[in-house]
Amino acid sequence: MIQLEYPRMVQTPPTVTRVLIVDDDPQERNSLSTKVSALGYAVEIAEHGEEALEKLGSSMIDVIITDLMMPRMDGTQLLQELLTRGDLTPVIVLTSLGSVDKAVSIVKDFRAFWYLEKPAQLTVLAPLLERAVRQKSLVQETERLRRQLGYQGVLEDLVGTSARMRVVFSAIQQAAPSSASVVITGESGTGKELVASAIHKLSPRAANAFVAINCAALPETLIESELFGHEKGAFTGAQERRAGCFEHASQGTLFLDEIAEMPITMQPKLLRVLEQSAVRRLGGQREIPIDVRVVAATNRPLAEAIEKKLLREDVYYRLNVFHIELPPLRERKDDILALSAAFIRNINKKNDCHVTDIHPEVLGQFMDYSWPGNVRELRNVLERAIIVAREGTVLPGHLAPVFRVAPLPSPQRPVAVSVAVSAPVPPVSTNDSVTLEAGQKLEEVEKAYIQLTLKHSRTNKEAAGILGISLRTLHKRLSELKAAGSQLNGTPVSILEDED
Repeated sequence: MIQLEYPRMVQTPPTVTRVLIVDDDPQERNSLSTKVSALGYAVEIAEHGEEALEKLGSSMIDVIITDLMMPRMDGTQLLQELLTRGDLTPVIVLTSLGSVDKAVSIVKDFRAFWYLEKPAQLTVLAPLLERAVRQKSLVQETERLRRQLGYQGVLEDLVGTSARMRVVFSAIQQAAPSSASVVITGESGTGKELVASAIHKLSPRAANAFVAINCAALPETLIESELFGHEKGAFTGAQERRAGCFEHASQGTLFLDEIAEMPITMQPKLLRVLEQSAVRRLGGQREIPIDVRVVAATNRPLAEAIEKKLLREDVYYRLNVFHIELPPLRERKDDILALSAAFIRNINKKNDCHVTDIHPEVLGQFMDYSWPGNVRELRNVLERAIIVAREGTVLPGHLAPVFRVAPLPSPQRPVAVSVAVSAPVPPVSTNDSVTLEAGQKLEEVEKAYIQLTLKHSRTNKEAAGILGISLRTLHKRLSELKAAGSQLNGTPVSILEDED
């Protein structure tokens, strides 16, 4: 007899929600633990902040309920440490009667979820825990979607599917949750400020200010006041007290662009602020505590900046906890199509245009171009072309002449074409014109016109721009003519030297 065994239904156990209770008072701790357990949550307990951090490292905690006054590490210090680590676990702060104002202030300053007066009432605790658990789920889902977008080539305002950009996206996602400082390097126009902004938006500081300052754009006499602020009367013209960038970026992120251009005399003062987490306004007498994440950027190689004494080594080592290097566009041309698509959407909206795509010839020119201005240049070239086109497809003629390659060197000697009707003879090319006769073959006319254009061009790229074709197309046509042993007006086909 063959016995049939039916498959058994395997039930997935429900997800257990864990609540960590942190309180040094055994009676309060046990009472709250009983109430939370009665609501169906799994409970972990800790007597102080240090033990709570150990529990967080070894268990998956969904919500933390913590007292404020505890030995070794109190509730405020625990919240500060969670903030520094970028831990987004919702925290409910326990407060005694009469200290509600302090609890509200802590909720605001340290981004705790909410506060709860002792002794915790079950009717208040139950909905509060439910909302905290929902917030944790939303945060996790948001992070999952952000990672997914990163895998698909989009991270905040950054776009790229190339291997080089995937490395950048990974570094941003590693650095963002912490409060550690970051140094971003890369050529001008590669998007260093976009990276800094993405780090801020993906961090626990996202709800607070992102302040950007270009160290190269400020004169040496003003940069100290801009960074640290000044008191009334600190210098001639200081008619009122003014907070600096560090204070404006409180609880947020300060982006110091072109850090290697900051005057070397200012850098020890910057280092002191970074080390002390406090700033003194120009002309001031007291230190003002600050909590600011600093992200710095430079278009200079860091080793060169240090060797040339443009950047102090101690400042570099203090800032360079994370280092993110942005590749130039010429080294990630695989991203040009995705970047162009993103720019078209944004530029259409900004300028009320209705462009839908880019002609393959234009994309060919983009792929052939070296992009010395990087992503910024690509956007500017596209914006001009889209405004000219207004709708439909961006064609080669919509590109700026400067990008399509400069016109003939001498405006007094333009390429002219004159047409006469006579017997069919080969076209004649002079220094300034091509004379066409009725009945001439199109191939012969093309040869003559290419030869005339080459005579007035310094490079193949310039010739291609004048002819209104891509460099790739011109190379192909010249190679075909040369392989066939063709001559243009009795002169062998020649290929000019291209610019670097």
